[in-house]
Amino acid sequence: MPRPVTKAELIKAASEGYDKLNRFISEMTEEQLQTPFDFSDDEKKKEAHWKRDKNLRDVLVHLYEWHMLLINWVSANESGETKPFLPQPYNWKTYGDMNVEFWKKHQNTSLDKAKLLLEKSHKDVMTLAEKFTNEQLFTKGVFKWVGGSTLGSYFISTTSSHYDWALKKLKAHVKNCLHNDSVQIAQKAK
Repeated sequence: MPRPVTKAELIKAASEGYDKLNRFISEMTEEQLQTPFDFSDDEKKKEAHWKRDKNLRDVLVHLYEWHMLLINWVSANESGETKPFLPQPYNWKTYGDMNVEFWKKHQNTSLDKAKLLLEKSHKDVMTLAEKFTNEQLFTKGVFKWVGGSTLGSYFISTTSSHYDWALKKLKAHVKNCLHNDSVQIAQKAK
């Protein structure tokens, strides 16, 4: 699906992406859910997040925390508090460190709790998106606090684009699990 350029497309992409992610998760086996993520054998997966996230919970709380960034940023700026999207001391060059802090913060969060947090934050983000007009979401300069981008681009980044990222990671994990199962079967057959 092309990147949304209207409110209707944003809502549709976010809803469909969220549903697709949840459908995929519901089809994961217990073994796939219990097996720690390990992408160390794939030289193409060099970004830090491939090493950071070790399980489904880590992926879900990452999505949740980015939803909360958006919600808190919009809420603060709408109430007159000038606040950047990324909290201090982070910026777009150091946000990876922020993601690690999110990861650390949730190491004692259960998978069930992570699912509930994400479900609520997704609904809250969708409700927030609904309150803006198409022009407010996709016209540059409407809100000074958004800077040179559009408000809609932040919604896309924290919803449909992030859901695609999560799905890609989960699919790679399931593929690894299936490959490892095949290797074990072949070794047993020897």
